[in-house]
Order: sequence, then structure tokens, then C-alpha cells
Amino acid sequence: MRIVVLVKEVPDTYGERTLHLETGLAERATSDNVVDEIGERALEVALTYADAHPGTEVHVLTVAPAGATTSVRKCLALGAAAATHVADEGLVGADLGLTAQVLAAALGRIGYDLVLAGNQSTDSMAGVLPAMLAEHLGVPNATNLADVTIEESGISGTRVTDDGTVQVSAPLPAVVSVTESLPDARMANFKGIMAAKKKPLEVLTLVDLGLGDLGLDGGDLTTARSIMLAVEARPPRTAGVTITDDGDAGVRLAAFLAENHLL
Repeated sequence: MRIVVLVKEVPDTYGERTLHLETGLAERATSDNVVDEIGERALEVALTYADAHPGTEVHVLTVAPAGATTSVRKCLALGAAAATHVADEGLVGADLGLTAQVLAAALGRIGYDLVLAGNQSTDSMAGVLPAMLAEHLGVPNATNLADVTIEESGISGTRVTDDGTVQVSAPLPAVVSVTESLPDARMANFKGIMAAKKKPLEVLTLVDLGLGDLGLDGGDLTTARSIMLAVEARPPRTAGVTITDDGDAGVRLAAFLAENHLL
């Protein structure tokens, strides 16, 4: 079985994150960039299965700037057997639709039985990419799973919603997205770090994927389907409102909440 895990390099959530006020893109040069934690959790699901089932190949796939090689190598150090890194200047600022289309083309080149991903990244938090990718691939999509059981012919898991708990299953091939309920990723050891330097890491461009300047639908691949209309800096934090209890604090608090549409 070949399991392909989608990972993404994002600005470290422990650092200051800002947007470029002209492009609306994240300022990645002003903060440390790391592998998104939710992608590491998806990788841990794949590696745990591979540990118990010899012959399973775990392959990492990312669409990221050329400088993301270090993050990809970290995934190899954790135990992935190989990686594919799609890096192309034509994908700077790519929206979700564009990214899903490129990932689908890359997966067609790699080959897969199961695609694992996080349910949403910590930078965009859109939460729709796995479903868009499954649509491109024409395979089932099991979303937002809090636990995953992988078998030779299919997957099953639990989705927790506001309305209850749902048991879902799907035959392979399939795309699965997981939530933060899954275990943390393992730590890379020295042996894994050294082995990662020799593992296959293929860097591809749009031309390598057979896309060139044209999308799979005949449109311009380098033109995003959505655009940023406006962006502005976050306003500075202001002092809060202090309510001193003179016997009517409850009434004044309720009035404050109602005035600010918090009730």
C-alpha cells in the first residue's frame, strides 16, 4: 500500500504572523516556518500503520516555495520513505482551487492507495482542500476524522460533530482528513535525521507535471480563481472596559454585552 501524506509549511503559530498589505499573502520571511502540526498528525497515522504492516510506503507531498526543503526533510526524518515537493514561481499566491488541481496532478504521477491530510491548516484554516482534491481525483472523501482505522481495502473512522458522533467508512482509494484529536507526531531521532539525507526527494515544477501554462481544464493555471479585494493591518489593541461593582455591576455588564452584540 502507498499512503501519500499532504503536508504544508506554515508560519510558526508561536511567532508573530503578519500579512503583506499589498498582496494579502502571509509574510513568511518575518517568522520561522515549520511543518503544520495537523499535517504531522496525519503523517503519524500513516507511519503507525506502516510500522505494523511491512511493505507499506509512506510518501510525503507538498506544494511550497523552494525554501521549504528543510520542512520536507523533517518529514523524511520522522520515517516517510520518500517525498515530492512541487515548487514553482507560477504558484505564488495560489488559491485553494489551484492548489487542489496541482496536488491532483502530482498524485497522478506518484500513485496512491490512500491520501491523508489535516482537516485545515493553521494559516488559512479553510478546511476544504481535502474535499476539493477528492473531487479532482474522483475518489471518496472521509472528512474530519477523530480516529482512523486503515485496512487493505478501505478506511473507517469517527467524525465528531455538534450534533453527535458519526461512524464513517470508505473503500480505497480515498482521501481522508484528520483532526487534532489524533496523537502528536513522533520525534525524529539521530538515525532518522541521517537517513533522511539519502531518501528520495523529488522537486517538480508545473512543466514536470505536464501542466505548463495551461490548467487541466484548458484555462490559465497561473491565474487564481479567487482574489484578495482588500487587506488592512490589524488595529492596535485598546484598553478594555472596567466595571466597578457599586451594586449594579450585573445590569451594567448586561448592557455592555448587549451594546456590543455579544448577547
